[in-house]
Amino acid sequence: MSDSGGLPPHSSTIACDLPSEICPIAYIGINFIIRTNNFGSRIKGSSMSSPSSSQLPQSSLGEQEQDVKLEEMPITKHLMILRQHLFKIVAAILLLFFCLLPFANRTYQILSEPLRAQLPVSSSMIATDVTATFMAPFKLNFFVALMLVMPYIIYQIWSFAKPALYEKEKSLALPILVSSICLFYLGIAFAYFIALPSILHFFISVSPETVAPMTDINSYLAFCLKLFLVFGLTFEIPVVTLLLILIGVVSTQSLVEKRRFIIVGCFFISMFVTPPDAISMIMLAVPMWLLFELGLLLGKVLEKSKATA
Repeated sequence: MSDSGGLPPHSSTIACDLPSEICPIAYIGINFIIRTNNFGSRIKGSSMSSPSSSQLPQSSLGEQEQDVKLEEMPITKHLMILRQHLFKIVAAILLLFFCLLPFANRTYQILSEPLRAQLPVSSSMIATDVTATFMAPFKLNFFVALMLVMPYIIYQIWSFAKPALYEKEKSLALPILVSSICLFYLGIAFAYFIALPSILHFFISVSPETVAPMTDINSYLAFCLKLFLVFGLTFEIPVVTLLLILIGVVSTQSLVEKRRFIIVGCFFISMFVTPPDAISMIMLAVPMWLLFELGLLLGKVLEKSKATA
């Protein structure tokens, strides 16, 4: 067993090529797939060259027993287990969706409060499509159900991937998954309570006096959902940064040396994913920068703890 926590050969390289926003989940999934495809060769090699069970540490014995159990399970069994987890996820989303459906209109009113607070008294939101008054709250209700079920989805992913992980990887994966969902929620809250009111205030304040702002409910919903997803993913930066340091893709020293380029990159990315105004760009770029610094700080603490261990 190598010092890398039992990772298979080339697994770190594969994880490096993935988009950063899916690294926490892909890290677990790739390890599971690689191990289930290579258990046979690993066990054959260990039976020919490894020492007897009495000479192996207890942790190595436990890992070998885990490998044997998973190697004996056919791929169809893995697919059946995966189907069960997916069924539970879909069932949970649909159940919560239908439970929240009677409150869909009220949910949309809550979403529209930042806009209605900025609109002039004579202005209101409009629906330019016949089905918009039904579809906009309907789509928002599904989004809310999906976000509320997210911890359960993470739990199902963890339950499926857990048997393929070693103890060291389990201790690493679970905090990453939990912190990822918490930071995603925090990003949505930041977007709703801070970023969205500031952006709406700017756009409405610069509109000509002869123009009465009347926003379509579908357009406003699409704008808000995009903003929530952008800020939710942005708040994953500390987790992604720490994960890249953990698996050896980068070091804190290299990140410090490239800090100026990363800061410029934060403003460059925010320029493309936010509305075309300086307020929106700054509202996203500054948190991106600060969250990167937080991930870098956690990475330094981790490297120091490894050096003293």
